[in-house]
Amino acid sequence: MNNERVRRLTGIALVNLATVAWASNMVLGRVLKDSVGPLTISSFRFLVAALIFFVLLRNQPARELQLGNDRWLLAAMAATGVVIFSPLLYLGLHFTAAANGTIINGLAPLLTGLFATWLIQEPMSSRQIGGAMCALAGVLILISGGSWDFWQTARFNAGDIIILIAVAFWGLYSVIGSKVLRRRSSVSATAYSTFMGLPVLVLLTFWELQTVPLAIDYKVFAILVYLGIVPTAAGFYAWNAGVARLGPSGAMVFYNTLPLYGTILGCLFLGETIGMPHIIGGILIVSGGLWAARKGEAKGK
Repeated sequence: MNNERVRRLTGIALVNLATVAWASNMVLGRVLKDSVGPLTISSFRFLVAALIFFVLLRNQPARELQLGNDRWLLAAMAATGVVIFSPLLYLGLHFTAAANGTIINGLAPLLTGLFATWLIQEPMSSRQIGGAMCALAGVLILISGGSWDFWQTARFNAGDIIILIAVAFWGLYSVIGSKVLRRRSSVSATAYSTFMGLPVLVLLTFWELQTVPLAIDYKVFAILVYLGIVPTAAGFYAWNAGVARLGPSGAMVFYNTLPLYGTILGCLFLGETIGMPHIIGGILIVSGGLWAARKGEAKGK
């Protein structure tokens, strides 16, 4: 097995680890919507993650601890992925169903491909476009249960628009991150973008608390700590490490595994059943990702 193949397989494993970590985020965000405001959730989870990254940075080489010429790119990562994406996602989930949010998230690979083409001249190959469309079809089947009635009764609202905007910013975060990751490690890039974004989130949280009081108990506190450790620290690190190996377009194709893992976790821990639509949708999602990640020829194969 050559080094390039190992690199791609490692990248696939890392981005899937990230989406497994994020699979519970959509549901838990809905659980917290009546207890904690979106900015407060984001501040707490990134505060926990910042503490973890502070410890991890102590073992990094000296050059990884310095802000170089990429400081503005790190600031852009902080703005798009930390300050904007996370609060917008939770705000959108306050107004819409998790299923709607999942469907809209399915557009992320295509949006990211457009941003990659525009900003860093990394166009999506025909293989990546085909894989993204296949995975999106799998998402639609998975969420609808293969029933046309779902689309006749589905209602989209302002929360869906908010989540669409959030997804667009996540695509920008992934593209910008791919440039930063050419110069520094995943730990350093994720840590410094978190450090830069956290103060802004904290200031916005003080403003939010004036209108959305915090209702916290041991259950809410435990969820917030979990969100800081798993979806944020582990998820963001794994995602950036995967982007470094696959590129933003290649990594984003696997973003559509998020609803698949959510379904699996629901089956394992909530006793939910898995039917044929889930199996078909899952096969399409996984197949689309693997097809897109295959090494194509130079001319977009």
